Amino acid sequence: MSSVQTDPAPRAAAFDGRVTADASLAPYTWFRVGGAAEMLYSPMDTDALAEAMRAWPGPVLPVGVGSNLLVRDGGIDGMVVRLGRGFAGISVEGDTIRAGAAVPDAKLAQAAQRAGLAGLEFLRGIPGTVGGAVRMNAGCHGTETADRLIEATVVFRDGSVRTLPNAALGFGYRHSALPDDAVVTEAVFRGTPDAPGAIADRMAALMQAREAAQPVREKTGGSTFRNPPGESAWRLIDAAGCRGLRIGGAQVSEKHCNFLINHGEASAADLETLGETVRERVRAASGHDLHWEIRRVGRPARGAAA
Repeated sequence: MSSVQTDPAPRAAAFDGRVTADASLAPYTWFRVGGAAEMLYSPMDTDALAEAMRAWPGPVLPVGVGSNLLVRDGGIDGMVVRLGRGFAGISVEGDTIRAGAAVPDAKLAQAAQRAGLAGLEFLRGIPGTVGGAVRMNAGCHGTETADRLIEATVVFRDGSVRTLPNAALGFGYRHSALPDDAVVTEAVFRGTPDAPGAIADRMAALMQAREAAQPVREKTGGSTFRNPPGESAWRLIDAAGCRGLRIGGAQVSEKHCNFLINHGEASAADLETLGETVRERVRAASGHDLHWEIRRVGRPARGAAA
């Protein structure tokens, strides 16, 4: 794999944690597509991550479970950081709950339910991690991460570690002001005391609705495009005649047309081309310019159009 670094491998080999050179990223994304990372790093703890961020000479890209990530076929120059078990703790303190950034959103929602803390039920239906939820202000069913987050701990590119209050994170719709190369390591949320049984019932209803409406058993990346103000992306896509549209092994879901599906043989280029085709058709049909919610990273395959 080509690299923008001269020879970063010896330096990376000294990092505390698991280091893998030229690591395929397809197994780490829900789409199951994409090229390799120059270096994949899973740090032991926050101190190790901070030291690695200071020492690494090239680009850094944090990833979670890859549920809303499309890695292009040419792979990624630089170090991909993927947090593991050292960042998967959960603790309850009164009406607050602290979670490591590697904790799945669904697991956090379930922990809050068992503790009798309401308000985090929406996370049960988001197929990502706490770190990703903070970074993109993930939300559904009328609630978003910013509504419940108290603070988040972040390691920045220079290796500095800062705990930032909600107001400093610059939250907007499916957005935070965090730099792309900053790594969220922990977050604290506030819940509202409620009966665990009542919370469980609400979560079950949310999951039943999700199962009925979304292609949850397919290789997909979740919602592809953000909803324009006052509109639903899926309605615009449907009205533009894109339901079921297919390019190569990639298809617009018949069940929910704001989802793209890999039927098993799709490339990242198929999926991205399909998404751009949908955007063009929606723009022509309605004048709306859809913006990607799925994060697209990396380089096209050699010889492919950028």
